[in-house]
Amino acid sequence: MSSPAEPLVRVVKGEPTDEEVAALTAVLAAKAAAVSPADASRARPSTWAAYWRTVRTPPRPGPGAWRASALPR
Repeated sequence: MSSPAEPLVRVVKGEPTDEEVAALTAVLAAKAAAVSPADASRARPSTWAAYWRTVRTPPRPGPGAWRASALPR
């Protein structure tokens, strides 16, 4: 047989009534159900596909500006 699992919620201070524990359990269950697996697995867009990589500032005048205009930022 396996050992008993640790409790998911533990009361550290006070003596809650059965109704208070039930209310806390209902709130935690509703919060857990509000996060759908589709939201959790949504990945951030790749930096290769990020729009800001294609946006560049115009070259600034000055010595070496022609060279800097061809370099990536």
